[in-house]
Amino acid sequence: MDEPFIHLAGVRKVYRTRGQDVLAISEATFDLAAGELVSLVGPSGCGKTTLLKILAGLHSHSGEMTIGSRTQPFDPSRDIGMVFQQPLLLKWRRVIDNVLLPAEILGLSIPQSRARARELLALVGLEGDEDKYPYELSGGMQQRAAIARALIHDPKLILMDEPFGALDALTREKMNLELLRIWEEAKKTIVFVTHGISEAVFLGTRVIVLTAGPARMADNFRVELDHPRTLDSKTSEKFGEYSRRIYRLLMTDGGG
Repeated sequence: MDEPFIHLAGVRKVYRTRGQDVLAISEATFDLAAGELVSLVGPSGCGKTTLLKILAGLHSHSGEMTIGSRTQPFDPSRDIGMVFQQPLLLKWRRVIDNVLLPAEILGLSIPQSRARARELLALVGLEGDEDKYPYELSGGMQQRAAIARALIHDPKLILMDEPFGALDALTREKMNLELLRIWEEAKKTIVFVTHGISEAVFLGTRVIVLTAGPARMADNFRVELDHPRTLDSKTSEKFGEYSRRIYRLLMTDGGG
């Protein structure tokens, strides 16, 4: 790997709760290249979201972390887009105005951003829905709008915290395919948090496995599956090998 876009070495996180120290992340060490779609997988409550918040600059930590490089300086307030489990769209704003929110906060040109918002809504399959309100969209459509919102200010890094966890199984499969299409077109670095083993393998160019809390890195491997990926990718022997590899790690560690 050339100079990594994200570098973590010995990152730890301790919370102070009710007068006691609680270890949330015992150790995280990995390097990620620009343009990777990285799945961060582990059981519920293992510290995945905590690690995501550290990457976002929202939590203090010990250990070493750098994002960006000499040729790609990184500003967390400008260069991060976030997508959460719930779309968190403002119900009184039309879809396009929800997408524009980060541009407004950052003081970007609204006419240029509005044109960009229309391009992004077309990218995520919402062309023609720009002037609808969130209640007029399905759950999957709302999450597509949230992805467009995360891209509006052209961030270098997208952090996604189980964004499809509240969707039904069929819609979730469709959104996985949509995310891969958007990633291939937008060419962004994405860190995707999930507790789904199959989802982690299907989406990731790399998978990082965290054990039950306090989070400890159990594995970090590249996923050598062809792109573009289709649902048939899940029937391949390689896909099964990767899935079993993660499953064994989590079951051995008691992650159940």
